[in-house]
Amino acid sequence: MKRILTICLLLVATVSFSQTKEELQSLKSVKQDSINALQSEVNALKSQIDAFPGWHYGAFGTIGANLSEFSNWYPQETPNNSAGNITITVNPYAKLNRDTFFWYTNANINLSWVKFDDKDDNTDNDDYSQATDVFTITSLYGYKLSDKLAASGLAEYRTTLLNNFNDPGYLDLGVGITWTPISELVVVAHPLNYNFVFSNGDSEYESSLGAKIVADYNKAFGKLKVKSNLSLFQSYEDSNYSNWTWTNGLSYTVWKGIGLGFEFGLRGNRQEAYNYAITEGTTTTLDDVDNDLQSYWTFGLSYGF
Repeated sequence: MKRILTICLLLVATVSFSQTKEELQSLKSVKQDSINALQSEVNALKSQIDAFPGWHYGAFGTIGANLSEFSNWYPQETPNNSAGNITITVNPYAKLNRDTFFWYTNANINLSWVKFDDKDDNTDNDDYSQATDVFTITSLYGYKLSDKLAASGLAEYRTTLLNNFNDPGYLDLGVGITWTPISELVVVAHPLNYNFVFSNGDSEYESSLGAKIVADYNKAFGKLKVKSNLSLFQSYEDSNYSNWTWTNGLSYTVWKGIGLGFEFGLRGNRQEAYNYAITEGTTTTLDDVDNDLQSYWTFGLSYGF
């Protein structure tokens, strides 16, 4: 009799626990639906705030770090070493939107350092070396002709910060039309643009007149932020003087502005390829140089504010 009573009590406890668990899961589902609905409302309000005339500031980027040290780790070729890789990207912006004009300014900075120190080799370099060096700042002013079209002027400067600052450096100044089909997309078409190229020493760069095309897309999909920028210059004097750069950034927020970020960039620039060949002692011409596709990518912790 006691055994039967014990079994019955266990069955009742199991059924009660199961019911309680199902009730909690149902309650959790209801609460999650409420959170999703509130988040949608918050996103809608943020979109309205972003569209409101006035200054808007913000930034997001990626921080990546990988540090290691080995002592007497004999299975590998260098049993005593220290290594490191540090990367920082920043994408700040400031936007002013009025009834009759707008002024958008943004920048892209990507810096990284690497090192590998073989502690058994006194001749190797134990310092961090510059690996990635990208700096671009763009300022666009537009006088609105309609809700989607504006007469505009653009200034864009590109160079490196850690090494060979302004060698080369590129400054684009031009005027034309800006099209904003949606609030997240800005398309610039400037048929009158001069591409100034600055360089020192034995570098051989040419400035020229041409057309400038810029497309900038920036949008948040919930916790995911997407940014893409294409900047293209087409020279009227010689196609070899043309260049383009395409950068893309993704940032997924996990907790209070911190998450995971990924950034990659592509570039085509025959003048840069030619001058690199000169520094390497390669005999070639601007027409014959191998203009390989330039690229970089970064993955790490992201931040936004």
